[in-house]
Amino acid sequence: MPNAEMTDSESHDVKQVRAFLSAMEARDLASAERYLAANVVMQFPGAPPMQQLSEVVEWAKTRYRRVSKILYAIDLCRYPNCDTSTTHSVVVCHGELAVEWLDGSTSTGVRFIDRFELTDGLITRQDVWNDLALVVRPSSYR
Repeated sequence: MPNAEMTDSESHDVKQVRAFLSAMEARDLASAERYLAANVVMQFPGAPPMQQLSEVVEWAKTRYRRVSKILYAIDLCRYPNCDTSTTHSVVVCHGELAVEWLDGSTSTGVRFIDRFELTDGLITRQDVWNDLALVVRPSSYR
C-alpha cells in the first residue's frame, strides 16, 4: 500500500527519516538539515560521497528538476547498545520515484531503495540505489 502510515508506535528513527524525506521533497533544506548529524555522508548513484545538502542540490540540478517518492515499505533494524549510551539503527525505505527531467518530460514507477544509518536519532549516512539510469526518456531520441 503506497505511503501507508505506520502505527502510533512508529519508531522515533523512522519518524526522523520520514520527516527528512518530506523536507527534501518540499525543498526545505533548513528543515532537512536538522535531521542530519554533523558527520553525515550521503551517497547517490554515480556521485561522489557528499556531506552537505547544498552538494546534493548542486549535483541533482544537472540531472532533474524534481523527484518525489512513493514509499511502499519502511524497515527498521536496531543495533544493541553494546554498553554505550548511544543508540544506533538502520532504516531502509523502498518504493517508486516520479521524476521531472530537465526537459520537462516525466518518468514514473522508477524503483528506489534508501538506506539510512542513525546514531542518537540523527542521520549519519544515506545510501541511495535506484533505476534512474535505466529510464529511457523521450529527449534521448532527439
